[in-house]
Amino acid sequence: MANTTLTSAIPAINADAMLEHWQGHRRLTRKMIETFPENELFTHSVAGMRPFAGLVMEMLRIAAGGIHGIVGGNWNAHKRFSWYGENDTPPATKKELLEAWDEVTAELDANWPKITEERFQEQLHAFGNESWAGPAYSIIQYFVDNEIHHRGQGYVYLRSLGITPPGFWERW
Repeated sequence: MANTTLTSAIPAINADAMLEHWQGHRRLTRKMIETFPENELFTHSVAGMRPFAGLVMEMLRIAAGGIHGIVGGNWNAHKRFSWYGENDTPPATKKELLEAWDEVTAELDANWPKITEERFQEQLHAFGNESWAGPAYSIIQYFVDNEIHHRGQGYVYLRSLGITPPGFWERW
C-alpha cells in the first residue's frame, strides 16, 4: 500500500465551486417542483413517505437555517423557515412553494460570501444537534446529500404518476 500524505493547503473544491454545486442541485430540485401537478405535489405519497411538498419544506428549512448557522451560528435565524417550525408559514400552492424556494436560493447567494475560509474548517454542531457534528464544509455537503436523497423520492413519485421527471444531470 502506498504511503500518502493529506494536506489541507490545497482544497479539492473552492467555496465558489461548492456554492455552484449546491445551487446546481437546487436548480434541478426547482425543476422537479415545477414538474409536479399542483394537487399531487401536496398529496401524492408512495409507501407512506411524505408528499414531495413536505420533503421540499425540509430542504427549505435545512438550507435557510443552515446558511444562517454556518455563517453566524444561529441555526434558527431564518425569518420564515426555521428547523423547528416555529416561524413556518408553509406554502399552500405550487406558486408559493416556488417563491419560497427562490427566496431561500437568494439568501444562500447573499450569505455565502460571509463564510470565511476558517469557518469552512471549523467544527460545528448543525442545528445544535450532537449527531450533526463536523467541519462546516462537511455539514454543507450533508445538506446537498439530503436534498439529493429527497429529490430521488420525488423521482419515484413522478414515475408512479406516469410523469417523466427532469434528467438527474439537468443542474445547469
